[in-house]
Amino acid sequence: MIDFPQRRFEEYAVGQKTQYVKQITDEEIAAFVGLSGDSYPLHTNEAYAKRTRFKGRIAHGLLTASLLSTANALMLGLPGGIYVSQTLRFRAPVYPGDTITATAEVIALMPERRRIRCRTTCVNQKGEMVLEGEGVIQKDDV
Repeated sequence: MIDFPQRRFEEYAVGQKTQYVKQITDEEIAAFVGLSGDSYPLHTNEAYAKRTRFKGRIAHGLLTASLLSTANALMLGLPGGIYVSQTLRFRAPVYPGDTITATAEVIALMPERRRIRCRTTCVNQKGEMVLEGEGVIQKDDV
């Protein structure tokens, strides 16, 4: 389990970051197939995937993007709030066995609505950007 920090809206600052690191395994890809129903052969069939430009199976883009949910939850902390929006740009494939670092970095504070805009990124173990976007979270202090 993750230990979420206690944080009030007034404690946020531009440049503040949170990170979540996870290795993407074959088991997680299979579990994502079960959860999402997306059994596209690029993710599930090695023989098929070897014939593609990726030369092997890759993880679902939204499986990788789901790691941003954790990075944003760590940014949100407790007592709570909600994820409002997320944009995504997929930049490179994620292969089984890749270790992904998901980062949320505060780029703007919107005190009138208690919202925080974050630059969100996922980088693999080679330092390659595999996903980028922006997320908005709403901070509640109750």
